[in-house]
Amino acid sequence: MKYYRSSILVVLSLLILLIGQSSFVARAGAERKTKVHIVYLGEKQHDDPEFVTESHHQMLWSLLGSKEDAHDSMVYSYRHGFSGFAAKLTNSQAKKIADLPEVVHVTPDSFYELATTRTWDYLGLSAANPKNLLNDTNMGEEVIIGIVDTGVWPESEVFNDNGIGPVPSHWKGGCESGEMFNSSHCNKKLIGAKYFINAFLATYESFNSTESLDFISPRDFDGHGTHVATIAGGSALPSISYKGLAGGTVRGGAPRARIAMYKACWYLDSLDITTCSSADLLKAMDEAIHDGVDVLSLSIGYRVPFYPETDIRDGIATGAFHAVLKGITVVCSGGNSGPAAQTVGNTAPWILTVAATTLDRSFPTPITLGNNKVILGQAMYTGPELGFTSLVYPENPGNSNESFSGTCERLLINSNLTMAGKVVLCFTTSKRYSAVSSAARYVKRAGGLGVIIARNPGDTLAPCVDDFPCVTVDYELGTNILLYIRSTGSSVVKIQPSRTLVGQPVGTKVAEFSSRGPSSVTPAILKPDIAAPGVSILAATSTNSTFNDRGFIMLSGTSMAAPVISGVVAFLKARHRNWSPAAIRSAIVTTAWRTDPFGEKIFAEGSPRKLADPFDYGGGLVNPEKAAKPGLVYDLGLEDYILYMCSVGYNESAISQLASKKTLCSNPRPSVLDFNLPSITIPNLKDEATLTRILTNVGPLDSVYKVAVEAPLGVQVTVTPEKLVFNSTTKRVSFKVKVSTTHKINTGYYFGSLTWSDSVHNVTIPLSVRTQILQNYYDEN
Repeated sequence: MKYYRSSILVVLSLLILLIGQSSFVARAGAERKTKVHIVYLGEKQHDDPEFVTESHHQMLWSLLGSKEDAHDSMVYSYRHGFSGFAAKLTNSQAKKIADLPEVVHVTPDSFYELATTRTWDYLGLSAANPKNLLNDTNMGEEVIIGIVDTGVWPESEVFNDNGIGPVPSHWKGGCESGEMFNSSHCNKKLIGAKYFINAFLATYESFNSTESLDFISPRDFDGHGTHVATIAGGSALPSISYKGLAGGTVRGGAPRARIAMYKACWYLDSLDITTCSSADLLKAMDEAIHDGVDVLSLSIGYRVPFYPETDIRDGIATGAFHAVLKGITVVCSGGNSGPAAQTVGNTAPWILTVAATTLDRSFPTPITLGNNKVILGQAMYTGPELGFTSLVYPENPGNSNESFSGTCERLLINSNLTMAGKVVLCFTTSKRYSAVSSAARYVKRAGGLGVIIARNPGDTLAPCVDDFPCVTVDYELGTNILLYIRSTGSSVVKIQPSRTLVGQPVGTKVAEFSSRGPSSVTPAILKPDIAAPGVSILAATSTNSTFNDRGFIMLSGTSMAAPVISGVVAFLKARHRNWSPAAIRSAIVTTAWRTDPFGEKIFAEGSPRKLADPFDYGGGLVNPEKAAKPGLVYDLGLEDYILYMCSVGYNESAISQLASKKTLCSNPRPSVLDFNLPSITIPNLKDEATLTRILTNVGPLDSVYKVAVEAPLGVQVTVTPEKLVFNSTTKRVSFKVKVSTTHKINTGYYFGSLTWSDSVHNVTIPLSVRTQILQNYYDEN
């Protein structure tokens, strides 16, 4: 009945829209229609939150004419990290309030989407080593990780507080009661849980909270929030596996760190999606800043096209700016739109943006053909061995009127007799895992016993429903199987259970789905910043989406990689409480592995597979132990961010309100190439460019560093000076980099690196340079 009513509403809405094209009345009605707008006022002008909120109500009151209307219109008051509010306004009301001098900008609300056992051993943080970063920082016990996501399943074992000390004294938050959730669900591990739904409800007015599957509370229906919280800071649990696969101790990166959950993403039954309002996200981040989190982790993002980082519609970038100014590192997923270039999201230069790699783990599944040839596919099949069984590929032999298809998505058109009691081979070009799950469902429904899916190499794995045998192979192996089927009239196959293979010879790769750079918003800002494991990560979930009775699931995505970095940040924050978010990012980027931990080159999955470059993985694969002792860092503060905003053309009054200080940009404006990032990206080099970087010593007091350059192909790089000397009075030293091209035509990007070394520390940043002669010619003429 619920879906029937929704269909009627859609039809009526379309009729009204069509009539409205010629109806003055409908246009007038549309003008009176309110929707949530975010009114951004920049840095707050008063320390008293109540005073800030009252000023927001006064502004609305003056616009709407009454105190009651102002109260009804207000959705949120942002009053801790920054100043602003979300309110239900018509388009004309939004325009009037945008014209007020104290308003930076007003935009309609927008919506985001949601973007382990082996991970930490792989990254060198095994609990068995008493002298590593994990144990040196008491497993991050004094650090608070804030997660903005779908909520938390508090009964999960990963939130036990066994052996954990008192809640850190800087914590000001708490636990909010709601549907099936109250303060008793929190403890010394899960120290905070709040939820933010007002903007979501104002947009989806037909949402029925009583009938909804989601919980109107911090409780997690989707399971995504619980999963990422586990990866960042879940308590250690022994002997967790998926039916024997990927078994071992599950724990978060910082297993004694405290978790605070801010639920701002909601399941919408009518569309079967989980979505996150920008206004709700901003309020969640505002509260997290007030509550005292040390790290903010968001596995959430948009798809292209992206908003500029200074656009309030990119609520994450706005909230992150104010969080970073208050010393909170903000870690975000880069998105799952790879391997296409320019798809990376969350590109604001104050955000630590994360790409996803595989682990050194695979799940080989032996497929034995009737000619005794053994092919290793990939699967998560843990059922019994499927003995030699008839193997078929549905295709029309040319003398039949029946329809056949060996395309995975079209298996449904085959008659049941084609697949019943058999193993079916099919091919798909789809990158979505739904092609695999659909094929398994079709074959099982037809009475088939298993399916072999030939698809693009590098795609991620997941178990099929009811542990149905579904094995993936690449196109080459799939073609070999097909040739065997065509060579005999009685082809058979045997499928054995999957196994877990860890360590060499399994190589590390940037996942195909991981979004790639360069940034489509500001190409001179390298994104992503860093990569971390995000493929087939085992972690806790809600019991709504579990496949084992202890409440654990394997998921893949940059959503899983971001909390890995949040866990690493927690360690660094515990070790270096006075480091800024920029210093922490620099330490992570400049010490990263550009090979895997075994010294092998890292490839990037795609078509074709290639060696990974900075647009795939930023500085490389995170190396937590090295990041704790980087030697030097590229630091940033408020003045640097102001210069950045001037360099990309943000207007002065908006910068002044954003930063809460009067700002006049220089004329000419500064170069974005001088922004003190731990990377150098030049998207439009014609002849030559000179830029400046500043290094801060965080290592031994008396240090001497020498430079080494790996120049991009066809590019000359000169560094002045070639030696940097640090002592008790000289802690910050600048250097210049002159970059010139020998190319006479427009090129793609070429890559290199610049390293400062004192023989103990190697401080490496990536160089990315593109020659653009034709574009520069038109710009100049």
